[in-house]
Amino acid sequence: MEEKIQKVPTGEFHSGYGCIIMSAVIGVFGFIVWWGYYTLNTMNAAIDEFTQKTPAQLPAISPVPDLQQRLKEFTDKANGGVPATLKLSAADLNALILMAPSEANGSYKDMLRIKSFNAEKQVITTDASMPMNTKSFTDGSKRYLVGEIDFALEMTEVGPDAKPAAIRVPGKTVLEEMVKGMAMYGYLGPYQNDAVTGPVLKMIKKVKIEADGVVVSTVTEEAKK
Repeated sequence: MEEKIQKVPTGEFHSGYGCIIMSAVIGVFGFIVWWGYYTLNTMNAAIDEFTQKTPAQLPAISPVPDLQQRLKEFTDKANGGVPATLKLSAADLNALILMAPSEANGSYKDMLRIKSFNAEKQVITTDASMPMNTKSFTDGSKRYLVGEIDFALEMTEVGPDAKPAAIRVPGKTVLEEMVKGMAMYGYLGPYQNDAVTGPVLKMIKKVKIEADGVVVSTVTEEAKK
């Protein structure tokens, strides 16, 4: 009859092993909690350095009479499979701001004004009065980034999107890490999710910033070739 081989532990068990493991787990968890608290407070203090308690009053937006017609012509061509190009000035883009659906923090009409374009850097410069949450997140209090924001445009699967490339607040320093943090989110989300503007944005395949406006096109350079 074959003898059954039994495996016998060769290491010595110590009742303190469990305590050591639990202490290590508690230590790691405690560090994560502390790091989260430290990061939150550090970020909160950094935001306080360049924000103010009250928003700025931005200039009123004037409607552009022929904008709706030009948008319709662009859309009709795109829907019909005809290559379409549209140039939008600062006045056009500001008028489009009025069309943005309001989000949790309000409407863009109270936050941004297009003021100029930089063809070399491929950015749009805006005056800004952006609301930012405070540390509590729950009491509804806000603070405001009042200054200039440069937005860079990039193409996504749902069309162009805009992300902060630089932030300037008079007399204050905005950390590069803060700009990168804000650039993690696109700012054309309200338009992309809108039933009217979303499909139009998705038709756009190319954007180019010129000295006096933004040119959007349904055809890329590769497609033209």
